[in-house]
Amino acid sequence: MSDKSQALRLINDLVADFRDPGFVWQVVSLVACIGLAALIAHWWRGRRTEGEGRLSDASSRLAFPLTGMVLTGIAIATLGSLIHVNLLKLAMPLLGSMALVRSVIFVLRQAFPRATWLTTWERIIAAIVWGWLALYITDLAPYVIDALESVQFHIGKQHIDLWTVLRGIATIFLTVVFALWIAGVIEARLMRIHTLDANLRIVGVRVAKAGLTVIAILTSLALVGIDMTALSVFTGALGVGLGFGLQKIASNYVSGFIILLDRSIRIGNIVQVGNEGGEVTQITTRYTVLKHPGGTEFIVPNETLIGTTVQNQTYSNNELRLTTTIGVAYNTDLDLACHLMTEAAVAHPRVLSSPAPKVFLTQFADSSINLELGFWIDDPEEGKGNIVSDVNFAIWRAFKEKGIVIPFPQREVHIRNQEVAV
Repeated sequence: MSDKSQALRLINDLVADFRDPGFVWQVVSLVACIGLAALIAHWWRGRRTEGEGRLSDASSRLAFPLTGMVLTGIAIATLGSLIHVNLLKLAMPLLGSMALVRSVIFVLRQAFPRATWLTTWERIIAAIVWGWLALYITDLAPYVIDALESVQFHIGKQHIDLWTVLRGIATIFLTVVFALWIAGVIEARLMRIHTLDANLRIVGVRVAKAGLTVIAILTSLALVGIDMTALSVFTGALGVGLGFGLQKIASNYVSGFIILLDRSIRIGNIVQVGNEGGEVTQITTRYTVLKHPGGTEFIVPNETLIGTTVQNQTYSNNELRLTTTIGVAYNTDLDLACHLMTEAAVAHPRVLSSPAPKVFLTQFADSSINLELGFWIDDPEEGKGNIVSDVNFAIWRAFKEKGIVIPFPQREVHIRNQEVAV
């Protein structure tokens, strides 16, 4: 007997069971299996600890449907010789479809961790799976498939029907999602290898995602039975488009890989590109994000970083020299002023002791003697303006306590040949 006939027979037997007094035992058994499965799933989620990994998350989502299927199968094997178990047999594919939906959504959440649309798509995927299951159980699926196969069209010499297209879309979707999940697992493993350079880890992740996606698409098309030569026109048009209209995008994409591979710019570097500067917070395939200490973020195309001069203040190390200039009066004890300025810098916890802070006399100006204090820090990502401000405040307090004057420009105006009013 075919699977279709078996599905239809299952429905007819279930309808007949409603008139059987023993049907209540099927309901009790099913409720007991579902209740026990819910308790086991709740216990399993409770024993999980934070940070156990993706497999633990997957087991939590699949604990209820899989446990329910196992318990229902045990109930069918145990009660099958005593009462009818058609209700339990119907529950098996329903629980299996629930496990399938949760598996797909879990893989999607791992592949797209920041996607907010998955909440809506979870309902859509569940509706599609349960709808198809309903068509299969009611023996209507073959008629739907025949109707879809009757809609045919041609791509070159290839004859394709609507059922093949829909099946191909579903296959591509599932294989790509699975490939992205594998890429996510690879990403998690690579990001934990701290001995490997951060740029090389990012390159590995992107190559893995791109390669697995291409393999998944080609594999899914082959599984559906679509001849790859049918895509030759599309790939040719794509090549022409890349050659003419997408030069900038292709250039930025290649430049992104060059930046990551030659490690000239890394995540966390403090760089200056023209008038824009800040900390490198993200390097994508098309652009690099620079975050200014004031909160502004600059999006710089990767091609710009390759083709122009970039000032990388933390290229070889994170040590950065900061300066502040202060003018003092001409009658000031310069040795005392230099000592106070150096002490103000040394007292700050972020200032390095080696190289030690040092004061230079830079200019004999019109109204003051200008002294420049230079000091080094190794955490520029924490901000530069804040530490300069702290040091300036400390110098001002020390100068005020010792009576050192910070002069301001003054002018004496003499009026000659002034007429005296009578």
